[in-house]
Amino acid sequence: MDQMEVAETTDTLHVRSHVQYNAPDHITPTNIHRSPLEQFHIWFNDARIAGVREPDAMSLSTATASGIPSSRMVLFKQLDKRGFVFYTNYTSRKSKELEENSNAALLFFWREMSRQVRIVGRVEKVSKEETEAYFKSRPVGSQLGAWASKQSSIIGENDLAARLKKFHDRFGVTEDAHERDVPAPEFWGGWRVIPNEMEFWLGKPSRLHDRIRYLRVNGSASDGEPQWNIDRLSP
Repeated sequence: MDQMEVAETTDTLHVRSHVQYNAPDHITPTNIHRSPLEQFHIWFNDARIAGVREPDAMSLSTATASGIPSSRMVLFKQLDKRGFVFYTNYTSRKSKELEENSNAALLFFWREMSRQVRIVGRVEKVSKEETEAYFKSRPVGSQLGAWASKQSSIIGENDLAARLKKFHDRFGVTEDAHERDVPAPEFWGGWRVIPNEMEFWLGKPSRLHDRIRYLRVNGSASDGEPQWNIDRLSP
C-alpha cells in the first residue's frame, strides 16, 4: 500500500496503514562483511549509486549527564578506521551534551532501499588539523555561517543577519564571493563517534525484517582492528 491512511478527530491522530517494505536482498551473519565499518562503506556506496536523497543525512542522539535525551539531523562527513565524523559548533546543545556524556547514537535511514544503519558508541573531538582541512573545503557562505551562528542560543529577529554582515566585513567577503581565506573558529569543529555497536536493518514484508548486529569484543582496540561478535536479531 503506497497511500497512508490516517484517521483524525478533534484531539487525536491515528495512522492506520504504512508502506510495506520488501527489500529484494537478504543479510545474514554469514554473507555480511566481518567489519561493520566496511559493511557500512558498501551500503553507503549502494545508497549513493542508487540515487537515495541525502544518503549522508543521519540522526544524532545525545543525552545530558542525567540521561535526558535529544535528537537532531546532522550531516555525516567522514568514515575512517576509528569511526564516523560530523562537524558542528562546540557551544551548541549537542556539543554541550557530548561534553557531559560521551555516549551517542547515530541512525541512517535510506527509505528508497528499505535500509537502516544504527550506530552506538562514544565520542571524541577530531584534531584541529582535521577541522581546519575540512573547514577550508566548505563554501564561503557556510564558513561565514559558522562564525555568525551562536548555535542553539536564543536570538532576536534580525540578530543573525547583523552578525553575518559583521563577519562579511571582518573577513572582507563580498556578497558574490566564492572563495576567501576565512579561518575556522576556535568554537567550531568535528566529533568522531567510535562505535561499539552497529546494526544493519533490511525492511521485509509483515515487519519480519532482517537485522544483523555487531558488538565490539571487550578489550578490542579502538585504534587498531577491533574484533566483533556478529548476531542475527529477531525483528
